[in-house]
Amino acid sequence: MADETNKRMLPATSWAVLGLLSFGEELSGYDLKKWSDRSLRFFYWSPSFSQIYSELKRLEKAGYASSRMVAQETGTRDKRVYRITGDGMTAVRTWARETPVDPPVLKHGPMLRLWLGHLLEPEQMCEVLVQHQEFAEQMRRQAVADAEGAKDEASWAYPALTLKWAERYYASERDLAAAMLDDVAALRSGRGAAGTGGDRPDVTGAG
Repeated sequence: MADETNKRMLPATSWAVLGLLSFGEELSGYDLKKWSDRSLRFFYWSPSFSQIYSELKRLEKAGYASSRMVAQETGTRDKRVYRITGDGMTAVRTWARETPVDPPVLKHGPMLRLWLGHLLEPEQMCEVLVQHQEFAEQMRRQAVADAEGAKDEASWAYPALTLKWAERYYASERDLAAAMLDDVAALRSGRGAAGTGGDRPDVTGAG
């Protein structure tokens, strides 16, 4: 009974890795890292290689995944690949259907800096916001590119939707950063934080 309870108490990282395996392919740790970088990182996080391998060991111990060594065509050393088991598929399906959804927890580094804006020079605060604006646009473009690469794979229909969400989310973050640059400019000119004036960089490429 205790063993079954431990299985149900797996951390979110375990379920994320098992979820990657649920698409039915036999994957190496490298493959899992690559797939998580192309999907999970846009809305959750991308586990490190060490996290992935730790979770794979945990999933094998739980009976949710199995592995085998396969020879590589390049002549390099054999690699270990993993596949979800029947029990693993049942478990991750149950988790996805029945586990209460945790509300998102926002940890916004640029806004923490803005909150401490009285300790920064105005130019420093603007630079933080510009960097975030550029980062958001970079992530938006990457989400678009990854969605394009996933559109022809039928089993990735729902991950492709999360990439569409990511495109919209990072576009919103980009635009919010631009609006905050306007607010900082208004604050500096003495017109209050609700102003819309002031010069600001445009990283959207819209001209």
